[in-house]
Amino acid sequence: MNTRKHIEIDATDRAVGRVATEVAMALMGKDEPTFERHIDRGATVVVVNASKVKFTGKKFVQKDYKRHTMFPGGLKTTSLQTIFTEDPTEVLRRAVNGMLPKNKHREILMKRLTIKA
Repeated sequence: MNTRKHIEIDATDRAVGRVATEVAMALMGKDEPTFERHIDRGATVVVVNASKVKFTGKKFVQKDYKRHTMFPGGLKTTSLQTIFTEDPTEVLRRAVNGMLPKNKHREILMKRLTIKA
């Protein structure tokens, strides 16, 4: 049995989406030549300098995250700017989470991700 690779990615002056795709591919193991969808051979990923990430266009001011409380009129919106100022790692975490497969393996993959500001 092979041991997991440990990958460290520097997010300084890189767009959030570009970093997130690289992280998601490494977590799933798609960058390995022995990739098989049903076998978890993904790496453990550490992202450093998440607070120095770059936003393209006007995303920093205009992008909103939406969630619903499931009650009538329960649509809640939070701006990217608010989330980034509170916790810079949360923006990258949400981006990676959205790029992973929407199944029961997503939580397992996210546990192998460490993001440092």
